[in-house]
Amino acid sequence: MKHCKFYVPLFFLVISCSQVKKEEQKNLKETYVWEELIDKDLTQWDTYLSYQHQPGYDGSVPLDENGEEIAPIGLNNSEYTVFSTIQDGEETIIKNTGEYYGCLITKNDYKNYHFQLKYKWGDKTYAYRKELLKDSGILYHSVGPMAVEYWRSWMLSQEFQIMEGHTGDFWSQANSAIDIRAYKPESVLDPLAHESQEYLPIGMGSPYNNYCLRSGNYEKPRDEWNTLDLICYEGKSLHIVNGEVVMILKDSRYIDENGKEVPLIQGKIQLQSEAAEVFFKDIKIRQIDSLTQQQKSLF
Repeated sequence: MKHCKFYVPLFFLVISCSQVKKEEQKNLKETYVWEELIDKDLTQWDTYLSYQHQPGYDGSVPLDENGEEIAPIGLNNSEYTVFSTIQDGEETIIKNTGEYYGCLITKNDYKNYHFQLKYKWGDKTYAYRKELLKDSGILYHSVGPMAVEYWRSWMLSQEFQIMEGHTGDFWSQANSAIDIRAYKPESVLDPLAHESQEYLPIGMGSPYNNYCLRSGNYEKPRDEWNTLDLICYEGKSLHIVNGEVVMILKDSRYIDENGKEVPLIQGKIQLQSEAAEVFFKDIKIRQIDSLTQQQKSLF
């Protein structure tokens, strides 16, 4: 009888915990509702275009044949169709010709979210990237004015790189900084992300500069769609390529004019145009109120 008295409560405790877990999973599914960010007129996005940068570009304002500074194309200039939409059955796909440097920019700011898109490469490259790898990117926590970084094309932000052989890499844009689990670089090598390592500061003011390689290449062949997931929560972020976590980042911030570190945990999302043709589809976002237990364990 004593054994029965001991096991019966334990049995009901297991059943109760199982029910709670199922209820939590149900609530998560009900709470985290995806918001679609594509329609045929791109009504949830602005556009910014700067220049068609040429080989030899050095970060300065481009000049015309008379040595005069060339003005950037600017915000929402309808004379240029670098970004457009096409229909494939019921799917709306964004075509980014890449002909000019610039970006799509969400009209809304976002904080604590799961962002997802699919991309695949087109065939064309232009000017600066004619002989280089195809390149684009997701710029998140984007704040402040346009054209403040080296290429005079984007906002201060953190970059989830989209690039042949390098999707998932990190770039600091302008005066942003972040800490990444990564191997320390040696000689001319770059930091290499890996979940087994301690955090390295990357970005403005860092001894490791503003770039870090993803932990591995999980890209699909060029003519196939790749799925990218960006998880951002209270300054932490995860870069995920086709279901594989390739970078673990925390303490997102920027350095102000006085050298003070300021948290950078929300802002707009930019999709780069960077001299290579690329297609996007299934762009969506959902708010989150925490990381999952599995995600928390990575930090």
